[in-house]
Amino acid sequence: MTLKVVGAGFGRTGTLSMKVALEQLGFTKCHHMMEVFPSEFQLNSWHSIGRGQRPDWDEVFHGFQASVDFPSSAYWREISAHYPAAKVVLTTRSFDSWYESALETIYPVSKKIPNWMTAIPKIRKIKEMTNATVWDRVFQGKFEDRDYARKIFEQHEAAVKAEISEERLLIFHPKEGWEPLCAFLGVPVPDSPFPNVNDRADFKKRVAAFTWLNRAPWIAGALVVAGAVAAALAFQ
Repeated sequence: MTLKVVGAGFGRTGTLSMKVALEQLGFTKCHHMMEVFPSEFQLNSWHSIGRGQRPDWDEVFHGFQASVDFPSSAYWREISAHYPAAKVVLTTRSFDSWYESALETIYPVSKKIPNWMTAIPKIRKIKEMTNATVWDRVFQGKFEDRDYARKIFEQHEAAVKAEISEERLLIFHPKEGWEPLCAFLGVPVPDSPFPNVNDRADFKKRVAAFTWLNRAPWIAGALVVAGAVAAALAFQ
């Protein structure tokens, strides 16, 4: 099995909706960050890729017919070169709406993992992998600089458009629906509506949980201190 569709759009450009859509069209499975976290093989592979190990793309994408989202979209150039017959889809949206979405979801989820939780090997590896393949590789650790992130976003899209031939590339916003995507891929248009998977609320819950967990050691410390003071007073 080989990749037939390579997603070049950054995460939070409708990539989860694209994953669902591509799988509905028969391109199963479609690789997405949600495949990486629970899989020991995927996590180890992308962790090694982030550290500079030469990837075996056929092994990484074994069992997949398409890829979208980070971390693979950060390597669109290498992946599209390895699979020259694959079509390339650049999912897009306005920079401002993309940045606000990423700033509230995928960025804090990976950057706000409490340091004390990285004592757990898998969580430490997830944090290292996302930093190495996305935040450091793509944004050079400066994602919070909005102007810099804008420059990277625009340069990325310009590079995809310049390097991928017109007949091989679709620039696509999921709001356009099935027709342009199906025409590009040469598959029938489904009768059902185009998927609209909005996981922003779920991300916000995770961010809130991490915010609380970042405070947990301080809360625990305060409770210990309070207990010690109470004990001291009790024995006076």
